[in-house]
Amino acid sequence: MSDDDRIVPLPRKRKTAALCPVCGAPAVAARQPFCSTRCAEVDLGRWLKGTYRIPTAETPPEGEAPDEDES
Repeated sequence: MSDDDRIVPLPRKRKTAALCPVCGAPAVAARQPFCSTRCAEVDLGRWLKGTYRIPTAETPPEGEAPDEDES
């Protein structure tokens, strides 16, 4: 086998520590991707309140009232 036929492994990417999406602290394996139960619950509250929604130009179907903030 010549030097040109060698199998060279690809360089590995450095694994960076995951950060909590709520507060930016290092994530804990038991609460991945969060650092604590509190941050997980804050994130859940944001989902339930509709903070994480994608704005669209669609109108609601007939019979449904539009959201208060879209008036």
